[in-house]
Amino acid sequence: MASKTINLALQGGGAHGALTWGVLVRLLEEERLDIEGITATSAGAMNAAALKCGWVTDGRAGAIAKLDTFWRAVAERSPASNPLMHWLQVVNPMLGMGLTAFQTGPGYFAGETLTRVFSPYDFNPCNFHPLRDLIGELNFASMDEPEGPDLFICATNVRTGKIKVFQGEEISTDAVLASACLPTLFQAIEIDGEAYWDGGYIGNPALFPLFYETETRDIVIVHINPIERDEVPVRATDILNRINEISFNSSLLRELRNIDFVKRLIEDGVLAGTRFKDVLIHSIRDDDTMAALGVASKLQPDRTLLEDLRAKGYAAADTFLQENWQNLGKRSSVDLRAMFE
Repeated sequence: MASKTINLALQGGGAHGALTWGVLVRLLEEERLDIEGITATSAGAMNAAALKCGWVTDGRAGAIAKLDTFWRAVAERSPASNPLMHWLQVVNPMLGMGLTAFQTGPGYFAGETLTRVFSPYDFNPCNFHPLRDLIGELNFASMDEPEGPDLFICATNVRTGKIKVFQGEEISTDAVLASACLPTLFQAIEIDGEAYWDGGYIGNPALFPLFYETETRDIVIVHINPIERDEVPVRATDILNRINEISFNSSLLRELRNIDFVKRLIEDGVLAGTRFKDVLIHSIRDDDTMAALGVASKLQPDRTLLEDLRAKGYAAADTFLQENWQNLGKRSSVDLRAMFE
């Protein structure tokens, strides 16, 4: 059977990014499938960097091994109790009395309340980041190597509100941390005099780098945040969770709407010529699994949760390959027209 080439778009979502870990392992096992480019944000950026680093070292097998090593190291850092409370206690033990007072309610809300009262510049003045050393173990000198896919890492410029896409030799430990910088937990990441926050606010992930920097038309989006829910949330935790999902899907939906608009113009003959790429959109998702998880679990990299999400992601990718292999290179498997009508 003929080989196929795709681009990947990897969403962020904290510990939920372990679903993408499983997806990537299954795609890497498919030797008929080549990956030209990866655009990624937050946890997606960590997955992409680990994949690239491993691929340069030992091809597909190296990429799988590096992803496994990375996520198992993340699991080893998982606190036994509420992660947000644990994090605040670690970075500033002086908050202990305040934490005790706030813990009369649910732990997650206690941590959330504190991050609304104190900024990371208050409770974490030394700017400690729990993942800096782990991400720093990746070989970022390999990010500009020709082996493996090209990477595009998305972050949000705090001052301008514009997206920043790091690529090639620009990709570093700080670039990946910037892509995953939640501003209520971490101080902005400074790179070359500019401050950056999580890329999910402006591109989760950004698709446009794949239009201009790669040849393949196929973009496979690996979804972490459910786009739709059947029920209207009424509990406070569910409302916060839905706000988080909508916020971190909004930029992706805007880009997909723009793609649909351009496809209509191409179909109507308004746009013609080789300057315009008729992009083919596909998606790998497990909305049933992700919809059952709350926003708090994004901050809880429990080993059991991570391993379960890896298995679910692997299965979702396997199903995608079986059902949509024939569509790659020929047609979108996502009906954008129906999505926006």
